[in-house]
Amino acid sequence: MTAIRIEGLFKRFRDTAAVSDVNLEIPSGSLFFLLGPSGCGKTTLLRMIAGFTEPSEGRILFGDRNVARVAANERNTGMVFQNYALWPHMTVFDNVAFGLEVRKLSRDAIREKVKGALELVRMTEYAQRKPAELSGGQQQRVALARAVVFEPSVLLLDEPLSNLDAKLRLEMRQEIRRIVDTLKITTVYVTHDQDEALSLADGMAVLKSGRVIQTGAPRAMYRRPNSRFVADFLGDTNFLPAILVRSDASEALYKTAAGDLASSVAPFPKATELALSLRPEALRMIAPGTSSGRNSLVGVVTSSIYLGGHAQHEVRLDGTDATVRVSELNPKNPPALGDRVMLTIDTDDVVPLAE
Repeated sequence: MTAIRIEGLFKRFRDTAAVSDVNLEIPSGSLFFLLGPSGCGKTTLLRMIAGFTEPSEGRILFGDRNVARVAANERNTGMVFQNYALWPHMTVFDNVAFGLEVRKLSRDAIREKVKGALELVRMTEYAQRKPAELSGGQQQRVALARAVVFEPSVLLLDEPLSNLDAKLRLEMRQEIRRIVDTLKITTVYVTHDQDEALSLADGMAVLKSGRVIQTGAPRAMYRRPNSRFVADFLGDTNFLPAILVRSDASEALYKTAAGDLASSVAPFPKATELALSLRPEALRMIAPGTSSGRNSLVGVVTSSIYLGGHAQHEVRLDGTDATVRVSELNPKNPPALGDRVMLTIDTDDVVPLAE
């Protein structure tokens, strides 16, 4: 297994910095995600790790070896591209065997390794088919087999599921997790899909304008974003402008136009003007008067959409023009439009953000 360390990495295209001062630690054997909107620099960063793009400055270490100026074919990395890049005139077997033939392995060794790779991705019975005879999910499995057949030290995935439909994406997520766990291979996965990252990653980095904004485990980053950008990018959230009223070692009180809210999420920002992030699923909707009033907001239901397992509501808060989104799990008696409701939220779900 190979750990990856990135130190002070830059990539400039003339006067534009596509990647700027990136520093990352990716543990050996982990599935690590580079996440961010289009144009944030995640694919450029992946290409530098792969060796397809040369950094302007900085170091990329595989273990103790600096590979920043090493040719791509000397890094022992396997890569799965967004469009799979399978040879259309070759069979599945020959596609997977191609890299081994370039490495001049014996026919017996090639046959054995290809057999193992196809078994790993559950494609043994399709060995003699051409890519055009396969579904999108099957082609993706072949691309994965080709990337891992020569036992690379690092596996790189560039938005590998973006061309699949929703059902196949769910299926292939679990397949990728299984393969990484089976091979115990250090894997870097680029995507703009938050659900993929949150459901699969051991660790992840969110990028914006070429810079890493936050790194950490998925649950920690979702629950404790360090900025409005990360909170908004990782799922849905509501922002309420707020002013810090007071704080002590365990709790802070914030004033909003819709009412006061307490937060136990430390450290508390020193800024006096900030925003409170309130996740829709953290807000509970009850009838007015049934709560003590602590950490509660009152408003009117302006929209309600029933989606089977859950419902999405919008509530316009009293004292403000702000509308917040509320997610209700297993809805049984959805409110009617115009109903007055009270929203409550736990103090550890009120996340103050200074930017």
